[in-house]
Amino acid sequence: MKIERLGQDKIRIFLTYDDLLERGIQKEDMLREPPKLHDLFMELMEQAYNELGFEASGRPLAVEVYAMPAQGMFVVVTRGKRGSDSVDGFGEEDDLDDDIYDLDVTMEHSDIIMYSFNDFEHVISVCKSLKASQLTEGGTLYSYNNKWILSIEPSDIEASSFNSVVAVLAEYGDATSVTYAMLEEYGKVIMAEEAVSQICTHFQ
Repeated sequence: MKIERLGQDKIRIFLTYDDLLERGIQKEDMLREPPKLHDLFMELMEQAYNELGFEASGRPLAVEVYAMPAQGMFVVVTRGKRGSDSVDGFGEEDDLDDDIYDLDVTMEHSDIIMYSFNDFEHVISVCKSLKASQLTEGGTLYSYNNKWILSIEPSDIEASSFNSVVAVLAEYGDATSVTYAMLEEYGKVIMAEEAVSQICTHFQ
């Protein structure tokens, strides 16, 4: 779990898939917003207070949850002025105390697989492994913040191969909290398509 401050009233929390599994949250749970996510949110807010001094209780919060089943999820929490008393996403009938947290929740979901690599040699190795295993020859390679990021669209792999692709990527790289939108705006496209195939061809 990684917590960082984006501003005086905004923080971002990134949880890897392993972080979620340790808390009993499965891939499907990230999309349904079940009651078990309430406890997770309370834990996140407590840790944000302990690490950053970010006080959330008694303040209306805008919560953006980005679910990326291949990497995990990250939560952007913004404190605001007192506004609507409605709780969107968690439900009024749930146990979350409206007097403590007044939430406005936005859920976004992406099946795009993205992993970051510190060394280009690792990119070469992972691409050779993906191609040799006949998992995919697609993908887009980016340069972002002095790292290499390999992005693979769901259309580039068979649905049954999703977990295998993630396992190979995780062997050589790290799950990243970078979103596709951030890459498109701030990253540099190195190979726009068929990145796995191109790298295997150029680096025998």
